[in-house]
Amino acid sequence: MPACCITEVVLAAQTECIGKARVGVPYDSIHATAVEVLTDGLLSLGLLKGTLKKNIASEAYKKFYMHKTGHWIGLDVHDVGEYKLGGASRLLEPGMVFTVEPGLYIAPGTPGVPAKYQGIGIRIEDDILMTKNGPQNLTEGVPKTVDAIEALLA
Repeated sequence: MPACCITEVVLAAQTECIGKARVGVPYDSIHATAVEVLTDGLLSLGLLKGTLKKNIASEAYKKFYMHKTGHWIGLDVHDVGEYKLGGASRLLEPGMVFTVEPGLYIAPGTPGVPAKYQGIGIRIEDDILMTKNGPQNLTEGVPKTVDAIEALLA
């Protein structure tokens, strides 16, 4: 059951991130959204203590989420392109394609973490095409909810 709980936290972060993707939104805001939702989930699971604000400010979440939330996709899986222009986060534009792939990783032997969570790592990735009408999920047909994955494996 613990992997399901962590999967649900990661899926909630991904869903929220995709929902925030709109033309004119700073690319960095996608990552900030993931950090907020994942940190809140880690607090709910008891893996972090304190307040959401303090855990984000101190980057305590990085113990479990040490990478960014996505990257550009184009001619290559990790395509080139600037994430900042003039020192500010690049704004999303129609035609941009990027991943949204938050995750949580709990290494075996992590101090202060219950045994039921040890050794779990979950990342959920979708590929998003930015259109003038909002995000188009190019991989939306891939099962990612706990129920959908369990049904596929049954």
